[in-house]
Amino acid sequence: MSKRRHPHPPAPSPLSREKGERRPSPYLRERAAKGRVRVITQLGMPVLRQVSKRLSVPLTKAHERLIDDMLVTMKKARGVGIAAPQVGVGLRLFIVAPEPSSRYPRAPRMPPVAMMNPVLVKHSQKMVTDWEGCLSIPGLRGRVPRYQSVEVEFTARDGRRLRAEMTGFIARIFQHEFDHINGHVFIDRVQDTRTFVTEAEYRKLMHG
Repeated sequence: MSKRRHPHPPAPSPLSREKGERRPSPYLRERAAKGRVRVITQLGMPVLRQVSKRLSVPLTKAHERLIDDMLVTMKKARGVGIAAPQVGVGLRLFIVAPEPSSRYPRAPRMPPVAMMNPVLVKHSQKMVTDWEGCLSIPGLRGRVPRYQSVEVEFTARDGRRLRAEMTGFIARIFQHEFDHINGHVFIDRVQDTRTFVTEAEYRKLMHG
């Protein structure tokens, strides 16, 4: 995943809702103690190139554990998102969770959101090319064009179907993870392979 080079990124907009409507937050509560770290699948493993299957709702206990495990695995790897295929499970599920870190010092902060059976409803005409990496392709970064903003629908952990508008870095994470559940990885989107750099060189670019 990439970061935008602005010193003070705008705070992410809350997930959209009808005016005056009050409903529970879709953000994941901290349940790290209930999850376990799973092995992150690496490029070359078939599950990363397969179109994932839809989840049934309501969630089973096994699916609840999967979300907990994905959250813990993502945090352990210091990622800002993770998709079910990245832990070896071919289901249409991923987590979006931007926050500042040594890898993404200028990233906005948003509590993790699990998105099941997501749909890209519409997108901006404008595209932005920026840096991305992947937990399943460690040590490599490339510049990837993505839509600047997207409107999406997804099923939250509690079974509600929600719609959200995302821009910038958060929109980029969604598109990156959405690719994963459709059998694509970020290197498929790189238009100029000469932009590939190692993780070490990327950090020099970002912090130098």
